[in-house]
Amino acid sequence: MSDMIIRLLPEIDAIEDESLRAKVSACWQEAIAYRGWTEERLRGIPFTLLASGVRIPFIDHVRAVCRMCMAVLDVLEEVHGTRTAKVRRDILIAGALLADVGKLFEYEIAGGQAVKSDFGKHIRHPFSGVALAFKHGLPSEVMHVIATHSKEGSGEKRSPESIIFHHCDFIDFDLVQ
Repeated sequence: MSDMIIRLLPEIDAIEDESLRAKVSACWQEAIAYRGWTEERLRGIPFTLLASGVRIPFIDHVRAVCRMCMAVLDVLEEVHGTRTAKVRRDILIAGALLADVGKLFEYEIAGGQAVKSDFGKHIRHPFSGVALAFKHGLPSEVMHVIATHSKEGSGEKRSPESIIFHHCDFIDFDLVQ
């Protein structure tokens, strides 16, 4: 597993299934290599291009949402025990870490700024993220989290993992720009 991936996303180590962890890492490695993203750039690009003046970097957003997902699951398990829907922790973490990986295809640097690439003008990150996850053999349950996390997933019946991720993602989007 790439040292850079661990430095950027230490939450990846929370995935217990070694094979799943390796596949998540492989997705990130390929997405980073696609445009030659550097660690410094990944720590500096905004997490969204849908708003102006965004101060939260992409990697911080990915990490924050992943950690919120784990915290929500911990609270649900602690307070409600088995009275809630079954949530698969590894699927939740993998989905949280990969939901926005497609942005590394959707974005490019032009004039020193992150902008929507030509690819990104035609294919939004949920689609490229699912394609990348499929290519690397991730389970359909992880692809479901990626596919249903944003507006493209509206109207779809979300899995418990997707429900948690969707709400945590929008908490971070709506409150921390």
